[in-house]
Amino acid sequence: MKGFIEFIRTQGVVGFAVGFILGGAVSKVVASLVTDIVNPIIGAVLGSAAGLDSASFKIGSISILWGHFISVIIDFLIIALVVYYGFKALKLDQVDKKPS
Repeated sequence: MKGFIEFIRTQGVVGFAVGFILGGAVSKVVASLVTDIVNPIIGAVLGSAAGLDSASFKIGSISILWGHFISVIIDFLIIALVVYYGFKALKLDQVDKKPS
């Protein structure tokens, strides 16, 4: 058991787990932002009372849910921006250059 605890400490498993949990929480917040705020605004602009998620068109008997696809893209872009600016804010983009 002692070896396992040492492995967790030296390999940063706890930090990885915390990051994973926080990433899931951020994903839920962003999904709610897109679903509850962004989509209804875009839907109102496009003239759909139900919001962007319900936007679709039919080809024969099938329905293409293009609104949901756009929602997922918006969701991805917001998460990417949060990660990018979080990375910049923590200054993780600066590489220590040691003279050789």
